[in-house]
Amino acid sequence: MGCDAGGNFDEAKVSFPETEMLSPQSQPLRRWPGDGSRGRKCFVVFKRSKTMASLEIPAGVQRRQRHLARQAPVGCAACANRRPGWFCSLGSAVLADLELATSTISLPAQASLFVQGGDARCLYLICGGYLKLTAGRAQDRQMIVRVAGPGSMLGLYAVLSHGVYEVSAESLTPAQLRPVERERFLTFLRSHKEAQMRAVQCICQEYRFALQDACRIALAETVAARLGRLLLELAYQIGEHLNGGGFRFPLLLTHEEMASMACTTRETVTRTLGQFRKDGWISIDDSLITLHEPERLQTLL
Repeated sequence: MGCDAGGNFDEAKVSFPETEMLSPQSQPLRRWPGDGSRGRKCFVVFKRSKTMASLEIPAGVQRRQRHLARQAPVGCAACANRRPGWFCSLGSAVLADLELATSTISLPAQASLFVQGGDARCLYLICGGYLKLTAGRAQDRQMIVRVAGPGSMLGLYAVLSHGVYEVSAESLTPAQLRPVERERFLTFLRSHKEAQMRAVQCICQEYRFALQDACRIALAETVAARLGRLLLELAYQIGEHLNGGGFRFPLLLTHEEMASMACTTRETVTRTLGQFRKDGWISIDDSLITLHEPERLQTLL
């Protein structure tokens, strides 16, 4: 909802940044820039037409909302998604310089970020949401390389080598990212030794992910072992550690996509996941998968 130059409300769709959303209790005052309306005041009216009973949310949905809520970017220093070893876990001063060299963009679900073979002019730091990295052509055979989540840096090797993107990136969920232009990033690296070491660590991390993929495909002899290894990889890469040793992460891939990563069929993935659930090793609730006994999955390898 917005207003025109005369102060009247219209039906224009307005996008509020997440950090500036107003609650019903806060002052609902908003200034709208634009031709002839500079400095005019508009009010947003919040209507409470539903009872508290009608606003009750199922427990499973609440868990998923809490999981997704932690992905919203709030500034690098205060971000809850920073994890040790990831690029954005830099010191405060270095992180502040990184923020100055970047901006924040939003990407809807199922949107292409970059394509394999494209000139790597930018790298991207994921602040929130999840993206799928694939190799191959969409019209031909395509392989899912991995799922990247908050904290991941995409296109790092391509930018440092002044080359092209080795994979394609597509959003699985709405995502928030910080793009960094190649020359700006190289200037940033020259100024901060800590960032240089973190970049090396991130490239080593990418090597480890690639090695895990190769081992899953070549060394795991059974479908259960390959699928178990895939679940463990997803847990370590995009999951959260739970009390008691378990993991929880969003189930973002279809059974068919998981089958392609485990070198099997969709029907076999469905059957094997059902057996894991029956044995009590995993549970799936509202598109969140919990690994209750990751050590059991480890024994399959």
